[in-house]
Amino acid sequence: MGNAAKALLKMEQGASLVPFAAMVDSGDQQIFTSAGLVFSGKSGQEPVVRPNGVVTGRNLVSAPVSGSNDVVDVAAFTAYALGVLQTVAATADTTVTRPTTNKLISSITMTSVGAIAVVAGTEGTNFVETRAAAGGPPEIPADSVEIAQVRLDSAVAAPITAPEIYQVVGQHVERYDFPLFEVDNVGQGQSAEVSAQTNANVKMASVLPLIHASAAPKRVYIKFYEPIFAEVSDSVDFTAVETSHSVSSKQVYGRSVASSAESIGQGGFSALVNDGISDSLVQSKNEVLTFQFFPDNNKAPYVLTQGKLGIKRTWPASDQIAVDATISAERASAEFSS
Repeated sequence: MGNAAKALLKMEQGASLVPFAAMVDSGDQQIFTSAGLVFSGKSGQEPVVRPNGVVTGRNLVSAPVSGSNDVVDVAAFTAYALGVLQTVAATADTTVTRPTTNKLISSITMTSVGAIAVVAGTEGTNFVETRAAAGGPPEIPADSVEIAQVRLDSAVAAPITAPEIYQVVGQHVERYDFPLFEVDNVGQGQSAEVSAQTNANVKMASVLPLIHASAAPKRVYIKFYEPIFAEVSDSVDFTAVETSHSVSSKQVYGRSVASSAESIGQGGFSALVNDGISDSLVQSKNEVLTFQFFPDNNKAPYVLTQGKLGIKRTWPASDQIAVDATISAERASAEFSS
């Protein structure tokens, strides 16, 4: 029978800033990871995720007001690239290459430094959707942002018209917020169905298209704080945040129909403190913090829990001052073997 006599509880009591850097595609173009195993959730230190893409502005490319041949106008907009918000001024009469004999798709893009650039595809006898194929849209540089496509099927110089400009979000336009994404600050530990979700990660709502150089998806940038843990002295009775399950049933004619539901409970622990006022544990109340619990301080396995710290203090006359702490989390605690 095991016990936790040699257990150790640590709490986030500081954090190290990790500046904006590109996350790593796990290989499915949907789950992205970084060098950080845990992201702090403390107020003011939450992770900032900035996928490359347009932030403000819609239908940015239009037929030229000037009426000139083989050019388009671009409206003012903002977009993320390299984790930086670029503000792009409106530009008129941006030149678009025409095909010599066949059909040609060109991508209108913003470069990583906020300039407008036109990237021409390869001519083909028919328009196709396959990137880098003959008649298809081109692959664009890694940190460029596609804002539209122009499809021309004639070598004869002429004004570009609205039907030749394509601006569907997710197909011809990259937005930073499409698809939506979810940030997991801790990861799922041993319960992860795929290894990329073991530790902290960002998961896109859908698979990102491979439209960039070398058949890569757009880059996802993140800035985060990595927790620095310190021991919670004189602590005891740590309780992990667990998922509980309930079953209910409804009587219908001739039988009962059952349904199940899940809910997240509270975690917590108790600790002895000096005065119940100036202690670091007390000073951290009402903050979202990460807790690391080792059932045996001499062994590798541990539990990570991130949630809001609540406290209840007692000042007994003939015993030590104590804090009963609660951890209110949005996700269950995660277990790690090492």
